[in-house]
Parts: sequence; structure tokens; C-alpha cells
Amino acid sequence: MNKQDKISIIVPCFNEEESIPLFFSAVKKVTDEMDAKFEFWFVDDGSEDNSLSEMKELYKEDPKEVHYLSFSRNFGKEAALYAGLQAASGDYVAVMDVDLQDPPDFLPRMYKILKTENYDAVGCRRIDRTGESKFRSFLSDRFYDAINKVSKTEIVSGARDYRMMTRQMVNAVLSMKEYSRFSKGIFSWVGFKTKYLEYHNIERVAGESDWNTWKLFKYAMNGIADFSQVPLSLAVWIGLVSFILAMIGILFVIIRRIVDPSSSVFGWASLVSIILLVGGLQLLCIGIIGRYIGKIYMQVKERPIYIVKEKK
Repeated sequence: MNKQDKISIIVPCFNEEESIPLFFSAVKKVTDEMDAKFEFWFVDDGSEDNSLSEMKELYKEDPKEVHYLSFSRNFGKEAALYAGLQAASGDYVAVMDVDLQDPPDFLPRMYKILKTENYDAVGCRRIDRTGESKFRSFLSDRFYDAINKVSKTEIVSGARDYRMMTRQMVNAVLSMKEYSRFSKGIFSWVGFKTKYLEYHNIERVAGESDWNTWKLFKYAMNGIADFSQVPLSLAVWIGLVSFILAMIGILFVIIRRIVDPSSSVFGWASLVSIILLVGGLQLLCIGIIGRYIGKIYMQVKERPIYIVKEKK
């Protein structure tokens, strides 16, 4: 293989002081055996622990390979991933989580596939969720089912951010300047031929995940809104059905009054329930529309996706 090939490894980090040295040690053992040059880009996403200090220590030990970015505050994993891709200079770029749930042993295989086979990216997907709660696994499976039904962009079930890409694909990803980013969708949307390697779930090497169920739910909702307009269509259909039911109700009241002029008004409880139901549906539709408008609002303000405080 060409010794001149350079591989960049992007590592987003948030409060991962325990994992960073373990990650670097494990990955370095693999990369040292590979016939390629490497650079590591650790991205400190506004960590509140000593993650940045750990990155600086690694930089002191190996300034040729190790680099780091530190944000002015927490901007989120998507921003950290985007910043790393912008900083990377390699012919191939890999994205990895620092908790070692992404097996480093796959790196040589990924590189070989990109060099010898007709693929632009090699991704990884978990075939099980051993160690996760059944409820969380259930929600994750339903998310993939939902987004693949409402979006034209296919999101592979169990796919991780862990992947290696050619420079051409990385440039395509970077060309998408959207403020609200959902990388799993972006990686699929840009196209390019991707091969997926399967593996069983691996426990974190240290620390605890910052991704609780609520954060994952919000992330999933962002993904659906970013890659589908079906929720907007749903709002239209809800309004149409409500209108039709209202017209049927009005006709029923008019006909009943004509047939039986002595009929009295009845059903106050039912009427109140219907008003509350319709009001709730209206608020739901306004909320769906508002979410899309909010994304437009954030995009047109053209705020930076992240702000770098320190870089080496």
C-alpha cells in the first residue's frame, strides 16, 4: 500500500477524561501496524472535567500525530464531528467514539476495503444491543423503522458514526453547511458507495454515557425533521380530517333540527371533549410547523456551528 496515504481519525469528546488515554493507547497499537500515516484530531466539546488536559498530555507526547480542538462551550457531538472533519487533512478520514465501543481492530480492514474495493466509505453497524435497557433498544428500533418510512434517505439500522471515508466523500459532507446536523442522515444523503461491517455491542471502556433517553429522543426528532417533510403533510391531513368531521357534525345538527324542531341542545360534556380534542390537534399541527420554522430561523441567522477556543 502507498506509504504516502494519510488517515485522519476524528474523536469527539465530552467529559471523557478517563477514556481518552485508554482510547489512544488501544488505537495506537493498531495504527502502528498499518502501512499509512496517521493524525488524531480530538475535539473537546466544552468538557467540564479534565478531558482537555488529557488531550494536551497526548499532544506533548506525540505532537506530530496528535492534535486537538477545544470549543468555547458545549455545542454538541454533531458540531464536534463537523469541526473534526474540517480540521482533518488526511486522504482518508475515520470517525470514532472515544469510549472504545467502536472496535479499533476494524481500522486495517476498513482501509484495505477502501484501497482495494470499489467503495467510498466503510461503516459499522451493531447487530445487537447487549447491555442496553430493553426500553431504550425498543425506542431505537422504532426510530429506524419510522425514519426509513417517512424519509427518502435510508438510515441503516444499528449504524454507528464509526466509519472511514475517502477524501471525496468527506468534502461532500463538508459542503452541506446546514446548522442543524444529523450525521447519520448526511452520510447517507450525499450518496457514495458504502459497505457496512457488523459487530456485537461493546461496553464502554470507562465513564458513563451523556446520552440519556430524553437526549436520544430529541436527537431522533431532529433527524426526522431534517430528512423528511412527512410531519408537515401529517399536519395537513389532520386539519383536513378535522374539517370533514366538523362538516359532518354541522350537517347532522341541521338535519336533526329540521326533522325534529322540538329537539333540545344536549351533549355538553361531549361538546367540550370535542373542542379540547380539536384544540389539541391544532396545537400539535402548529407545533410541527413551528419546529420547521425554528430550523429555518436558526439557519438564516448564519451563526457558526461551533466556536474554537484553543487549537493545536
